[in-house]
Amino acid sequence: MPLIKLVLLIPTLDRSGAEKQFTLLATRLPREEFDVHAVALTRTGPYESVLRDAGVRLTTLHKRVRFDPIALWRLKSLLDAERPDVLHSWIFAANAYGRLVAGNRPRPKVIVSERCVDSWKSGWQLWLDRRQIGRTTRLVGNSASVAEFYRGLGMPAEKVTVIPNGVEIPDGPPADRDAALAEFQIPAGSRVIGFVGRLARQKRVQDIIWAMQLLQQLTDRVYLLLVGEGPERNDLIALARHVGCEHLVRFVGYRDDAPRLVSLCNVVWLASEFEGMSNSIMEAMAAGVPVVASDIPPNRELVVDGETGFLVRVGDSVGIAQFTDRLLADPSLAQRLGTAGRGRMRNEFSIDRMVAAHAELYREVLRT
Repeated sequence: MPLIKLVLLIPTLDRSGAEKQFTLLATRLPREEFDVHAVALTRTGPYESVLRDAGVRLTTLHKRVRFDPIALWRLKSLLDAERPDVLHSWIFAANAYGRLVAGNRPRPKVIVSERCVDSWKSGWQLWLDRRQIGRTTRLVGNSASVAEFYRGLGMPAEKVTVIPNGVEIPDGPPADRDAALAEFQIPAGSRVIGFVGRLARQKRVQDIIWAMQLLQQLTDRVYLLLVGEGPERNDLIALARHVGCEHLVRFVGYRDDAPRLVSLCNVVWLASEFEGMSNSIMEAMAAGVPVVASDIPPNRELVVDGETGFLVRVGDSVGIAQFTDRLLADPSLAQRLGTAGRGRMRNEFSIDRMVAAHAELYREVLRT
């Protein structure tokens, strides 16, 4: 049986959630069935080495500006040369370029991945999404909420598929937790709250800073570990200083070992106003760490309130602090929620399930 030729297209290989899932898929698809070619539209990034180490072919098209006809021509030339069976693009720019080039051909089949409830998109971007519905074989959302958002834009229901993210189940916390915490000047025996993600407005990290200011008044020996970078970093540092909890907050930037840092935490927070399917929540639950998160539809697909964590209204810093204080005061409750979350990730959100669902989707669209 001939190999299925697959081109996976994404804007960059930066260290972020969509790029991580893209890389997991590219490196885990069965080689005896799929010939995978990864393509970065604009630039590569930290995941380049992961792809190359796994033997995945990688091409960069070096898009320079918002609409770059040279990059568009390079993509067309690549598809003409490769003649793939499936073009699977991820995120707005790659979805737009891929459908412009390939959407009016019988081959390749064009699959687009949307990773978020994209309320941030401007009018022209939503207009372009609607205009390209006819050029789309299938749209993949990583949550029911994302799928519903794009059905609301006019994507026919029969063209929409939900494939949740996949997450690795770690072995357990580091053998010497105190030594690991010392790297961040956190005293031995401290309780640690974690956040992993972009320091961007969508994530509402300011609510997390306020929650930390409140939590320090409820309990002692507790620190906040903020893992990630973004445009809000300096403002958040200033806010922590202003509200008097700067000495308890550690801004550690991007880390290749974010899952290890999550395993050091007693609780993980996510306060986002919109998401797709949060990798940070999934990694926390996979590590057996209870989560306190904003009560938005994508988070409800992961966190079962009161069973694997707690959900609070968007902007409710008081609720975040109160539920966290309850978890810190009751280790048996925290362990019960953490164990339930870990089981949920293992049973319903494994990487193997995610990869198998994509492989079956590719087979399905090629049968039609």
